Amino acid sequence: MNLMEIGKNPELHSTETAEQTKNSETITESLTQPSQTPEESLIKLKVERDILVQSFERAKEFMRTQKKQIQTLEEEKLKILSDRQRLREEVRKSTVEIQRLTIELSETQKLNQSLQKNNDDLRNRNGLKSRSEQEQLEEEIKDVRDRNSKLQIQVNQSSVEAFEQAQRKQEEAEKQKLLEELKGKENITPDGRKINIYANIGSVGDLGYVMENDAGGIGLFRSEFLYLGRNDFPTEEEQFQAYKQAVQTMAGKKVIIRTLDIGADKQVEYFNLGKEENPALGYRAIRICLKQPEIFKAQLRALFRAAVYGNLSVMYPMITSTEEVEKIYAIVAEVEEELKKQEVQYKIPEQGIMIETPAAVMISDRLAEMVDFFSIGTNDLTQYTLAIDRQNEQLDDFYNPHHEAVLRMIRMVVENAHKCGKWAGICGELGADLTLTEQFVRMGVDELSVAPSMILKLRKVVREMKAEE
Repeated sequence: MNLMEIGKNPELHSTETAEQTKNSETITESLTQPSQTPEESLIKLKVERDILVQSFERAKEFMRTQKKQIQTLEEEKLKILSDRQRLREEVRKSTVEIQRLTIELSETQKLNQSLQKNNDDLRNRNGLKSRSEQEQLEEEIKDVRDRNSKLQIQVNQSSVEAFEQAQRKQEEAEKQKLLEELKGKENITPDGRKINIYANIGSVGDLGYVMENDAGGIGLFRSEFLYLGRNDFPTEEEQFQAYKQAVQTMAGKKVIIRTLDIGADKQVEYFNLGKEENPALGYRAIRICLKQPEIFKAQLRALFRAAVYGNLSVMYPMITSTEEVEKIYAIVAEVEEELKKQEVQYKIPEQGIMIETPAAVMISDRLAEMVDFFSIGTNDLTQYTLAIDRQNEQLDDFYNPHHEAVLRMIRMVVENAHKCGKWAGICGELGADLTLTEQFVRMGVDELSVAPSMILKLRKVVREMKAEE
């Protein structure tokens, strides 16, 4: 490089100088390093080559896996679109069939009216006909009417069946659409509040519906199914296997199992409960468990053993006092001691109570200090608050689950739970009342447990509700 070029471009000179300095340092460093034998250099190169080959193979395998996953997703997408189109076509055909049957029914009714008119005309002219001719004609008219009536019944029945079938297909299509949109999505409000949406089930046979509808867990597992439809108490092992199956199927998701709630509307002969004037206010649920601890202990042993296999929680129904909770914990301690002595594997799970009585509501501040969580059973809570028997159809007009007293009680329970750092949920029918979802979220309800079919509808409402101002 000549002086004129350096003068025109001083940066070029400084860059070249830096490169020369770096090269000199590299040469010096290489001279100061201990020399390697050719064999060592060859081994080093082979090792580096092997590492590169392995990395390349892993990269290829990763790309193949990704490609396969993308292909699977595309196939699933095409299948969903195909099923959706098929369902729409079936709904359209059903609608056309309903229209056709409606037209036939209308024509049949017109024919009936025409026959009636002819009959009336004949009756007006009965003086021109002999008695035998008139009777014969009336018999023919009656025969036509009978055939017409049967046809009308068949058309009506076909119309109803076609309509119900179309309705079912429409519901299935809507569910499929919700699954496409919401499966795997979190239950988070626009302002960032997360709500746990769990499922209510009545047996292990319902677990498939829970998974199918993408529930976050099971908020109410009714254990009564193990006691119903049989002539004697279920064994500890039978109960253990059912609970174990539930927690293993849910694979880490929360499973809240309610202890025995026999009595009231669920009567079992071998319990020998006797006849009561008002069983809803009688010997039921936790009262049976505390009066007959041998039944309770067998269930607790099965629950504590199953808790080893997953995320199991236990909740006790129909609590009205702190004394009841203390008695429960005393029995729990006895069961734990027995399991320890027998060297049986177990785990004491999270323990909560159901808030179903006004008494539990009013002392919920004290109860919250004793338990891990609250689950509000709005069905019984509404019944006891409004002094209405849910089984009495004559009182349906008076049964109002939206009553201000009920909603105030729910708010009180949630606030008292939060003051003690505990969570509170709803597992009654009100949890699935979409007109109240936003109000419950504003109250601070942490969890809503509903029928599996309501999971995605509830998730949609939660995700689309207005942000709190």
